[in-house]
Amino acid sequence: MILDTNALSDIFKGNESIRIHIEKADQLYVPVIVLGEYLFGIKGSTKSQKLTTLLSGFMNEVQELSISTRTAGYYANIRWELKKNGTPIPENDIWIAALVKEYNMPLLSRDIHFDFVQNITRLIW
Repeated sequence: MILDTNALSDIFKGNESIRIHIEKADQLYVPVIVLGEYLFGIKGSTKSQKLTTLLSGFMNEVQELSISTRTAGYYANIRWELKKNGTPIPENDIWIAALVKEYNMPLLSRDIHFDFVQNITRLIW
């Protein structure tokens, strides 16, 4: 299962309702885009150092997903489809959706705009 930024954040907040999905997953994957968004988000936090340490340990337990040439093809197709349908979503989320399609895995996210992307499964908590 691929984690979106809000899922990663809720894991570190200790949100109990997300635990069901985490425990069911064979493996967790964190896109580098999500990693960047999360690191940016905690920059101004008073808990920045603690969260950075938690993240470092967590990243040792999950798989990181990087963007490749193949991912770029999925990105282009998704962006074109969204443009044609008049349903744009944030740029970073198009990259995340491209990884979801490339690896054919569900995405754990509360962001409903991922539902505009055809043929991906979004799990919510």
